[in-house]
Amino acid sequence: MTRTILPLAIVAILGGCSTLPRDGPSGASINAGATTPQGLGSYALVPLTYEATERMKAVPPQFFGTLVAASSEQPADVIGIGDTLAISIYDPSGSLFGGALGSGSSANRSLSTLSGGSQALPGVTVDRSGSVAVPFAGQVRVQGLTAPQAAAAVRRALVGKVANPQVLVGIADNASNTVNVFGDVRRPGRAPLGVNSDRILDVIAAAGGSARETDDLTISVQRGGQTYTAPMTAVTTEFGENVRLQRGDVINVQYKPRRFSTFGALNAVTQVDMPAGVMTLTGAMSKVGGLNTNTANARRVMVFRFERPEVAQALGINQPATPRGVPVVYELNFNEAANVFAATNMQIMPEDVIYVPLAGAAEARKFFEFVQTVTRVVYDVSVTSAVNID
Repeated sequence: MTRTILPLAIVAILGGCSTLPRDGPSGASINAGATTPQGLGSYALVPLTYEATERMKAVPPQFFGTLVAASSEQPADVIGIGDTLAISIYDPSGSLFGGALGSGSSANRSLSTLSGGSQALPGVTVDRSGSVAVPFAGQVRVQGLTAPQAAAAVRRALVGKVANPQVLVGIADNASNTVNVFGDVRRPGRAPLGVNSDRILDVIAAAGGSARETDDLTISVQRGGQTYTAPMTAVTTEFGENVRLQRGDVINVQYKPRRFSTFGALNAVTQVDMPAGVMTLTGAMSKVGGLNTNTANARRVMVFRFERPEVAQALGINQPATPRGVPVVYELNFNEAANVFAATNMQIMPEDVIYVPLAGAAEARKFFEFVQTVTRVVYDVSVTSAVNID
């Protein structure tokens, strides 16, 4: 009976052990999984020194995604369907508007006299055909024209009715030259485009901007079935990323918090939101209270990361890349004072995992506690069996 229950007892203890996920792999298992000159492993194990951190920083930063291909040369000051125009007509002779205003014509009564022979039409909306109705000129097509070009079109339509008409056209309400801004902005909705406000940062500012840190925002532009994406930090620092937009674009400001995780013999096993700017390894460790002085192996502070291939090449790492990057485990001996400088120079990246294994004594103690637990279970089972037999 004892032989039957013992395996079940061990399985139950292993299944209910809550410390295994927290403690993580042992130092020996990490060594066993690393690439060596004798064979290819799952990752490269790289000693973290100040020189290594300097090599990493020397590689130019890379933005994942770009908006450059979304830049548009389409003019943002052309007239479109739904726009409201302000049209003013000046008749030097005064014969057309001056006499017609007193004639009682309903068309002429819609005009307001500014001065002798000068008339300002009420706001005129461009209809679905792309035209506006102008008294004495009829339907004048203005879609796709700039304001000066629309003025010239109205003037041509008045030729023969006015000796030498002068026409001014302004866009009172620019309804067609707009983009839609959604996501993490204070005032989502439509934003107008103009000659001086047609870039992506202009329309985000018009929408009130975002309350989030710039580092945690990603910008996407949707147009014609395609989506272009770049981090907000790129848009604010690289002139070429602050692209010109065109009517109908959809801008999405996405909040994607940058986080790193900590496991093992640290004072907190958690996921931490990164603050704005650069975060170093020492800063990240201080966020979780540093090492657990009772259990941590300070000689093996590790950072698990999918590294950029160009950074791996700069460090002389020959580990094959995966779709996410080159799997690397950086290892720092925190017991050596010189390596404190390396820790303050090591930049933590989003999705990094900081891990510190248990010290040898702590691992041994955990093993013996496990053995004692199993021994006690075996003893209890043996006693119970003997009592039942009796």
